[in-house]
Amino acid sequence: MNRALRTAATGMYAQQLNIDTIAHNLANVNTSGFKKSRPEFQDLMYQTLKSTGVSQNPNVQQPGELQVGTGTVPVSTQKSFAQGDIQPTENQLDVAIEGEGFLQVRRPDGTLAYTRDGSFKLSGEGSLVTSQGYLVEPAVSFSDDTTTISIARDGTIEAATSGGGEPAKIGQFELAKFVNPAGLSSIGGNLFVETTASGAPIIGTAGSEGFGEILQGMLESSNVDVVEEMVGMITAQRAYEINAKTIKTVEDMLNVANGIKRG
Repeated sequence: MNRALRTAATGMYAQQLNIDTIAHNLANVNTSGFKKSRPEFQDLMYQTLKSTGVSQNPNVQQPGELQVGTGTVPVSTQKSFAQGDIQPTENQLDVAIEGEGFLQVRRPDGTLAYTRDGSFKLSGEGSLVTSQGYLVEPAVSFSDDTTTISIARDGTIEAATSGGGEPAKIGQFELAKFVNPAGLSSIGGNLFVETTASGAPIIGTAGSEGFGEILQGMLESSNVDVVEEMVGMITAQRAYEINAKTIKTVEDMLNVANGIKRG
């Protein structure tokens, strides 16, 4: 009986984590460049009550063993880096990546982070920064008299000034990709950092082999599918309820056992 209680409890905890993940996905349905997560579970160890081959009759071999499982355990939350929808913004500083790759961001401590959110701004010094004020890497700066900014599909950045003349190249975006992007660690703020699981970043030019293209005046939407998440929420709720029902059933069985009186 105690085994069933513990097993059902692990199921309730697993479904609670499942709901937490779905809630986080739905909360970020309008977050630019957000990538949804999916929890993964594994069954726990088994208790073997009778091994294979054990039989009361020495001339008969038992073909299977008698085992009882002890529940489930969460092992990871897997990120999906499927492409989100590309939405026009008419903002010349917004960029979206169509295909593989991440934009690079320099954090205040000097380390690099990676993002799919290209909603960039200009700082007071004219530097291209993220919404949190982190510098884009490689650094790009614009003069005070910049009027028009043009960003090509290969990431080349050109700017025209109020003085006239041809637009001049002032910088270029470099993209980073990873052997295992699902191994990146999310740190909030639409940022990821590399881990031993993701491998070291591979730097390249947008539009080259293996790298996506950069689209100006666009932003990549979240890749969360609301309908899919709602179906997953219903499934998790039903699984949570049935595990709770298991605990109630075990409790009733224990009450029956405790109520048995000797004749």
